[in-house]
Amino acid sequence: MRNPIIVALDVPNAERAVDLAKRLKPFIGAVKIGSELFTAEGPAIVRALREDGVPVFLDLKYHDIPNTVSRAVEAAVRLDVQMLTVHTSGGLEMMRAAKQAADRAASEQHHSPPILLGVTVLTSLNDTGLAQVGVNASVADQVQRLARLAVQAGLGGLVCSPIELPIVRPIAPPEFQIVTPGIRPPGAPPDDQMRTRTPAEAIAAGATWLVIGRPIVSAPDPCAAARIILESLGC
Repeated sequence: MRNPIIVALDVPNAERAVDLAKRLKPFIGAVKIGSELFTAEGPAIVRALREDGVPVFLDLKYHDIPNTVSRAVEAAVRLDVQMLTVHTSGGLEMMRAAKQAADRAASEQHHSPPILLGVTVLTSLNDTGLAQVGVNASVADQVQRLARLAVQAGLGGLVCSPIELPIVRPIAPPEFQIVTPGIRPPGAPPDDQMRTRTPAEAIAAGATWLVIGRPIVSAPDPCAAARIILESLGC
């Protein structure tokens, strides 16, 4: 089994991020760079991690008009990231434009395109949260609707909570990569995640990748925390 752990480097600066990534590299499959770190450090943090041979999931959740998203995706591909995200709620044409841009830029760079992932419903939202922003559907129904759009747009995978895996996996092609945040080891606090599962539960339900942040990054010994999770999965 391939190592499915993606560590969320939700830390404030490059020094901390690079140090963590170097130490965790033997125990993880990739690192995730989100808005906090990318805003603080810019593309240089991606380049530093790629120079160290660390696979990078750039999670900036692009959501804009198709032309703007296309240009952002092209720039991300030139950074040699292995995964990146767009919001499925940006619509079919935006997602198609992102996919075309990723393929085009990768061809120009002479390497494989990154896995383009569609973000469905954030794991911090529940049915009440959706209603507050005018979505009159349950989380499950909205995830299913957006997942179908992502498949139609030709994306390579989805980001969804582990609770929605049973409704997403049947919709997705077999090769679809499903990335699940909201992963918490047994006994860990949920923090601000509304819809959580353990690593083993998520893999059993069909997840391809597990995004784990605070249970590893904030642990007294991050390497030990990652190793325990990995061993629990039989890797």
